[in-house]
Amino acid sequence: MKRYWSRLLALVLVVCIGLMGCSAAPDGTISLTGSYREDTLTVINSLRSALQAPDNTPEQTAAQAQARKLISDFSSRYRRDTSLIKLPSFTTMQTALNSLAGHYSSYPNRPVPAKLKERLETEFKQAELSINRGA
Repeated sequence: MKRYWSRLLALVLVVCIGLMGCSAAPDGTISLTGSYREDTLTVINSLRSALQAPDNTPEQTAAQAQARKLISDFSSRYRRDTSLIKLPSFTTMQTALNSLAGHYSSYPNRPVPAKLKERLETEFKQAELSINRGA
């Protein structure tokens, strides 16, 4: 009888852990869909709003944390996909994401400089154009 209960308990734990892993993203976060085009445009829009947040405010801190997570999620999902590596939109996005992630990790308490914001905006526009052309 003891063996039966231990197996039942193990089964219940496996089911609970499995269901917790399948849960949706918490409110206020952005999750990736798996569609490269949609995810790229979502990341661009989210990063633009993070860059436009006022400096030294709680909104900027939250936006920066969300941007870091989104950069990590996007990069880890798509960097190993060999069909995307050759696309101009992908290489441009990786350049922009690496620049912003580098700033966030090197200077976490400083605002993003205007020169970097301008560069990111041009790279975002190039990536959007490439996505709209299908590249």
